[in-house]
Amino acid sequence: MSKDYYKVLGIEKNASVEQIKAAFRKLAHQYHPDKAGGDEAKFKEINEAYQVLGNADKRGKYDQYGSTFDQMGGFGGGMNWEDFMQKARGGGGGFGNVNFDFGGLDLGDIFGDFMGFGGGRSSRGRTSYGEDIQIDLPLDFKEAVFGVKKEVTLYKAVKCPRCHGNMAEPGTKISTCQACGGRGKVTQVRQTFLGSFQSTTTCSACNGEGKKAEKPCTECRGQGVIKQKENIEIDVPAGVENGTTLKMEGRGNAGAFGGGNGDLFAQIRVKEDKRFERDGNDVYVNKKISFVEAALGAKIEVETLDGVIELTVPEGTQPGTKFRLRGKGVPYLRSSGRGDMYVVLEVEVPKRLSRRQRKLLEEFNE
Repeated sequence: MSKDYYKVLGIEKNASVEQIKAAFRKLAHQYHPDKAGGDEAKFKEINEAYQVLGNADKRGKYDQYGSTFDQMGGFGGGMNWEDFMQKARGGGGGFGNVNFDFGGLDLGDIFGDFMGFGGGRSSRGRTSYGEDIQIDLPLDFKEAVFGVKKEVTLYKAVKCPRCHGNMAEPGTKISTCQACGGRGKVTQVRQTFLGSFQSTTTCSACNGEGKKAEKPCTECRGQGVIKQKENIEIDVPAGVENGTTLKMEGRGNAGAFGGGNGDLFAQIRVKEDKRFERDGNDVYVNKKISFVEAALGAKIEVETLDGVIELTVPEGTQPGTKFRLRGKGVPYLRSSGRGDMYVVLEVEVPKRLSRRQRKLLEEFNE
């Protein structure tokens, strides 16, 4: 059946090499089967499309022959899905004379964050990391302006307090895994018509730990983690804006079988304040004055982020006049100093006048 590889990657037919790589990188992150919510069938399709479009020669043939090109084999060079997944999961060892062509795209850049090669997390010797946690963090307007410490309570996976994460019942023995000899990985060799293929995978007997508990912990059933409530303090810096996401490394769910902790992501949700309106690091406040104060001048009280101040309004001030208060705005998030505050004057015109007021105004108008 014909496949539209451009549609699979979500790109136009005139897409550049960099656009193709970027599309593959994004979709690979999203659908990788080793990642929560991944889709192996979709990931396989994405990789197949990139194997063709990421190679100038194959792309040219595909553009020329269209629906018949998929019969030539999208991977090329004898590479099949199992081989690719071993490569993508960081399986070491020799691959004979087979050349995995990814068009100069470093798989470590794509999968290192969640598979364990190219500096990824699992390269530290753990089988997997716990899932990240995402929450919304509501803040009052001034809390976002000046910063605040917020405590949140989460129901999350934590290291088992009984076995402290080592998965063994306290007082029982932990032995070297016989299946992998303590390496945490096992190596397999497959014979194909292209030669010997060697791949290294995580040991399923010990989940990559290299050791096994003779008696699993009765609290966590040998998982090393349990679910419970945990109070976490979040330090919100001054100057954060609505929609800002704060990352707290290692404060997410603990990983089972000795895996590390995921991260906590808190997205800031700033409540509106009827008194102030924020524009970047500047703040605007509207202040109503009478038309007499505007005409004759006056001293008025204005509420700022730092409290109430006295502001001198000169005579003859027009509606909409703005007064700038330097350094009274929002602190800069990544540098010192603050933005400015602008006081915008609204001149109120009385809806009802006494006879004397009306007469005086008419005399003034004459």
